[in-house]
Amino acid sequence: MALAAGLAGTLALTGCSSDSGSGSGDGSASPGASASGTAGTGGESGTPSTAGGKLEGSWVATTGGKAVVLVITGKQAGLFTTGRTVCTGTAGDEAGMQMIHLKCTDGNKDRATGMVDSVNSTTLKVTWSGNLGKESYTKAEGGQLPSGLPTASLGS
Repeated sequence: MALAAGLAGTLALTGCSSDSGSGSGDGSASPGASASGTAGTGGESGTPSTAGGKLEGSWVATTGGKAVVLVITGKQAGLFTTGRTVCTGTAGDEAGMQMIHLKCTDGNKDRATGMVDSVNSTTLKVTWSGNLGKESYTKAEGGQLPSGLPTASLGS
């Protein structure tokens, strides 16, 4: 139950981060809306373009006994774990590859940069730079988490 609440919180978090743009009422129409996610980088040429439709959605993995939720909406990405790691950033096409760039509030850099190895309607495979390596996610359909996730210790 707590994981579902966290997923909803992450969805809300990624949807609200475009408030600091120009005065446009629809943040999705503003091309610079997600620039606040990469503060201090200015006009970096490595900023991903819009994520393809296959990347968009809520993705769930279990790594090291913890549930990991990755949410991608447009160019915005958010990630959280049951270990209370919360990250925000970008996802999309970059130099002919699909990349994910995240910055975590606790300074964790395990998932700072990821390259999408493959994606289809049910599975997303990402190779993260650093020690974490490859991680495989399952798509959460219709806002529902996939079955088989560890949930006994989520409330503690």
